Amino acid sequence: MQDIMGVKDIAFPHLGIYLENLPRGFSIFGFQIAFYGVIIGIGIFCGILLAAHIAKLEKLNPDLIWDFAIYAIVFSIIGARIYYVIFAWDTYKNDLLSIFNTRKGGLAIYGAVIAAFITLWVYCRIKQQSFLQIADICVPALVLGQIIGRWGNFMNREVFGEYTDSLLAMRLPIEAVRSSDISESISSHIVEGTNYIQVHPTFLYEGLWNLALLVFMLWYRRHKKFRGEMWLLYLGGYGLGRAWIEGIRTDTLFIPHTTIAVSQVLAVVLFVIAVIADIVIRIRLRRVAQTEDLTGENN
Repeated sequence: MQDIMGVKDIAFPHLGIYLENLPRGFSIFGFQIAFYGVIIGIGIFCGILLAAHIAKLEKLNPDLIWDFAIYAIVFSIIGARIYYVIFAWDTYKNDLLSIFNTRKGGLAIYGAVIAAFITLWVYCRIKQQSFLQIADICVPALVLGQIIGRWGNFMNREVFGEYTDSLLAMRLPIEAVRSSDISESISSHIVEGTNYIQVHPTFLYEGLWNLALLVFMLWYRRHKKFRGEMWLLYLGGYGLGRAWIEGIRTDTLFIPHTTIAVSQVLAVVLFVIAVIADIVIRIRLRRVAQTEDLTGENN
């Protein structure tokens, strides 16, 4: 591997992968289009297709999914931005108009997820549908969208972790990343005479974790014990993975006036809630089944 990287290059030295001149976007009629946005769009579309397919399998009108998706996309983007701005307020408090400029980044997935579930709850109330049933249908699609969407972070040279020399270590030119994402640990490992940082590709870790979660969810869907179990599986499964991945990221959002990562706390809380809720519901279902068995025997 070369010591001086091109500003658009990305490398995985221990895998023998060197990608040269990888652009962040392309231009159409003078208008710059970021690959990040294109990839996010592809992820959303593929997710909707999967949710509509699952809806068909469950004898539910897939039009409900397509209709919901319109609202979900709009409010998820708003939610992702609000979440980010709240926990990065120092960046925006002196220039409030910059809040509306999302072309420079600043979207948080947990904000999008929270907004999407709130939107779904309202949508189901209006359409008189079961929130838990449709949530179970939508969460595998949400995971698929997240898997694809993380490659948008790859193209943006963001969502990476601390220094590592592990098998999956990734090298990025210093000029290509935000200076705020380069921690002291990363800086201390920059080799003299080179122009790159070597870091954990946390976007890839999360993508692989979500891929495993998606495979399990698609298999387990037919074996679920109650409505809402897939939703709890997502909250707990994604939360478990996000909790440890967030711990090594360098672009973490913190709870104001602390050094506590807000998304890590939220991930842990959601994991605990999901596990407890699943256990409690299973116990109740077992008791109901036992009561019905006893009643049947007495009759």
